[in-house]
Amino acid sequence: MALLSSRLPTNTTATPASTRSTPSLSFLSFPSAATPAARRRCRGPLLASPAAAPPAPAPAAQPFRALPPSETTVLVTGATGYISRYVVRELLRRGHRVLAVARARSGIRGRNSPEDVVADLAPAQVVFSDVTDPAVLLADLSARGPVHAAVCCLASRGGGVQDSWRVDYRATLHTLQAARGLGASHFVLLSAICVQKPLLEFQRAKLKFEEELAAEAARDPTFTYSVVRPTAFFKSLGGQVDIVKNGQPYVMFGDGKLCACKPISEEDLAAFIADCIYDEDKINQVLPIGGPGKALTPLEQGEMLFRLLGREPKFIKVPIQIMDAVIWVLDGLAKLFPGLEDAAEFGKIGRYYASESMLLLDPETGEYSDEKTPSYGKDTLEQFFERVIREGMAGQELGEQTIF
Repeated sequence: MALLSSRLPTNTTATPASTRSTPSLSFLSFPSAATPAARRRCRGPLLASPAAAPPAPAPAAQPFRALPPSETTVLVTGATGYISRYVVRELLRRGHRVLAVARARSGIRGRNSPEDVVADLAPAQVVFSDVTDPAVLLADLSARGPVHAAVCCLASRGGGVQDSWRVDYRATLHTLQAARGLGASHFVLLSAICVQKPLLEFQRAKLKFEEELAAEAARDPTFTYSVVRPTAFFKSLGGQVDIVKNGQPYVMFGDGKLCACKPISEEDLAAFIADCIYDEDKINQVLPIGGPGKALTPLEQGEMLFRLLGREPKFIKVPIQIMDAVIWVLDGLAKLFPGLEDAAEFGKIGRYYASESMLLLDPETGEYSDEKTPSYGKDTLEQFFERVIREGMAGQELGEQTIF
């Protein structure tokens, strides 16, 4: 069974907008969140108050929104990622100039060459740089001219402890700093709906950056942001299609009703993210978003798959307590052998996605709400399953993000 992170604090001091000529690097004085002591310092305030950033004032008019797309440049970081490739294509389709930041070797286990990346993202202008090094990133981008808006699709590959803080927080902050240094007045962050209940390290890292973003908008009323928190992606639910197609049972935890989601396709999510560039009703907003239709439990997803294959449903039900026991053992071993820290975290990620719904958490009831989770787009999971049954998972590989 394949489960995928749909990825998915305390404020740092920033240089006031009136004195900023290049992005502030003051966050580097923050203790490394990869250390146990630093993680404990981050964890307390997050769980107590995940929305501690000051409210942003009403934004000033942003001139770039009066320009046609052909005269606006949008910076995209993490441009070779699963969703971001579709974001780049959607922005290009709408006529924007796109400055796409990528790694020299990208794709699963670095199988794509720079030439592959340039061809895949054409006609976007591709910049190969290191988002984990703020000075290198700014230097590589500075010669490319000003940008009007930025979209950050960075996410840690597997959700490991150190990697979460290195990518989901620090590299994302580098993107904001570089974008601001290049003149960007709007920033779109691809976050995850699961951060509303932060029990995992990558969720805490994402929330910390969301606070930085809101604080920047509060400091400078000419700057705005949109935080997009999608539910599950289609590919995260497609890992069992070939298995079931080959006659094996569908595996689920408990009775298959422990959680539910409203999955959204990559094309629909990319379109929603692109909407955030110009839509003023998405300014300074946290935007949970799912696909069309009602929320589906794993049981309903499995039943749908068997129906499309014309077969009688056959399930394996795994007690969730098995995962609890594995996590307990890994947590204990990680205290003795720090190298196992990520293994314990991966176990917790798997447990989270097996039992927590990817839906809006209703603050009034404390329950996940299908009805209150916004829907967008037209692509359905049933259509996705039909396509994968015909064509396989080519282009939808889970790669390093596979939990198990």
